[in-house]
Formats: sequence, structure tokens, C-alpha cells
Amino acid sequence: MTPTQPVTLTSVLTCPVCQHAQAEQMPTDACQWFYECTSCHTILKPLAGDCCVYCSYGSVPCPPIQEQGKGACGCC
Repeated sequence: MTPTQPVTLTSVLTCPVCQHAQAEQMPTDACQWFYECTSCHTILKPLAGDCCVYCSYGSVPCPPIQEQGKGACGCC
């Protein structure tokens, strides 16, 4: 049996418009569908096929995806 990897709760979101990177704490109980860039104020939304902004623009995917694998977050 393979040991389970610890879940990372901090992700660096990178804005696709201005390339500003911001470390954020991810929620563990819900997917985050919107995020306002702290630099240019663009509202980020998940890309097609992703459950949240962390899976689309983050350095690590959201906690449910980390635990269960791609497409298995159960929120959508």
C-alpha cells in the first residue's frame, strides 16, 4: 500500500492577464469558482474541465483533487 501524500493547502494563483502571482489559502470544504486578481482586478473563472480557479491557475490543484485525483472532486 502506498502512503498518502499530505494535502497542500496553499496555492500560488497566477493571473493569465497580468501574470501577477499571489499565494492563497485554499478552502477544504468547497470549490472556489471565482477569484479577483489583486493586481489587475480581473475576475478569474475555472477553465473548461476544471472544477475551480486553483485547478486552472494555481501551482497545485484544490484539496479534493489532490486527495482523489483529476475530475473526482465531487463538487461539479
